[in-house]
Amino acid sequence: MAIVRSASPRRRYGSLSARLAAVGAAVALVAACSSGPGAGTPGAFVAPPVPMAEPGNAAEGELSMVVWDGYAENQWVLPFQNQTHCTVHADTAGSSDEMVADVKSGRYDVVSASGDASLRMIASGDVAPVDVSKVPGYSQIYPTLLNKPWNSAGGVPYGVPQGRGANVLIHNTDKVKPAPTSLASVFAPGATTAGHVSVYDSPITIADAALYLMKAQPSLGIKNPYALNTDQFNAAVAVLTKQRSAVADYWPDPAAQQAAFAKGADTIGTGWQVVVNGLQSSGHRDIATVKPSEGTTGWSDTWMVTSMAKNLTCAYKWLDYISSAPVNAQVAEYFGEAPANSQACTKTKDPHFCATYHADDPAYWKDVYYWTTPTARCLDDSGGTCVAYSQWVAAWNRIKQQ
Repeated sequence: MAIVRSASPRRRYGSLSARLAAVGAAVALVAACSSGPGAGTPGAFVAPPVPMAEPGNAAEGELSMVVWDGYAENQWVLPFQNQTHCTVHADTAGSSDEMVADVKSGRYDVVSASGDASLRMIASGDVAPVDVSKVPGYSQIYPTLLNKPWNSAGGVPYGVPQGRGANVLIHNTDKVKPAPTSLASVFAPGATTAGHVSVYDSPITIADAALYLMKAQPSLGIKNPYALNTDQFNAAVAVLTKQRSAVADYWPDPAAQQAAFAKGADTIGTGWQVVVNGLQSSGHRDIATVKPSEGTTGWSDTWMVTSMAKNLTCAYKWLDYISSAPVNAQVAEYFGEAPANSQACTKTKDPHFCATYHADDPAYWKDVYYWTTPTARCLDDSGGTCVAYSQWVAAWNRIKQQ
């Protein structure tokens, strides 16, 4: 059996305009459905009444997924197919917005969603609660990744965590001196780095600016970078607008950022540890990383089952397989992230891998603010009104057009 990969834009569902229209609908629904008393807690978000996904007695023989590139590779998918007789059809998404829209097509059984997409999928009813008692590996997931605002609602799990990563400061040690320690190095860059700043191309980057302002301008009262009132949001947008002239490029994926640092176009920016590893392994020993003194944003991906899944038995077999310690270790090491399974670090090929990604370092993650979809009902336990994600999207487009 072979994996059927369909990452080509010609084979994706519908036109770009149609997918973006679906994104807009999902965004609006998040704003409307976000209710309850505040919300950094699982019980603060009221999800639509979608029945729990349950497996049947026999595998259907097919499994369709939309995933991040690197999550459905032959070395672990082929053994899964041989064991389960579920043939995998995997499409890759280029962004969280694409992933949200693709799930709405109804073509997929499983999705690997980041926190800036998962809440939108829950709110729109496009993913279903998961019976984690039927996923043996779930009991080994780090407790700090379970029942979080981006992967649960009302205390009910909506998937199985895959891994996590922090957005750290990347810099060229020869060209950036002294070494950066603060987010100010990218949001208020000096003359030597202006024009060489690397920034992630996503509306969720507004949260990075908000985190910077949390410490730089405490009078704004920011408590959660994803829960911003109008004044706080406008202040973050102003920081990014001012930063625009110092930006060398907005990177859409880690490969693009790595290439820009390799050729010297970028000398400092926010990015992922895997980019630094790739640069260093290819001979760029002048590239280093540091966690900002303010803390940082980060991401945690979750394997979710769609509410329109046609192959639920194969979907549950995948959740069981992909969350097991040996396979979770394999995926995390290939992709470049801290694994979610607490036993996975004993299974990695590189004995230093989990130390590099701080997988077993609880203190490291205490000030990592994981991506969570901004909603109209504030996610900071205040119960107030915040700027919803649709406005983040509009503001981000304006920032880049400056």
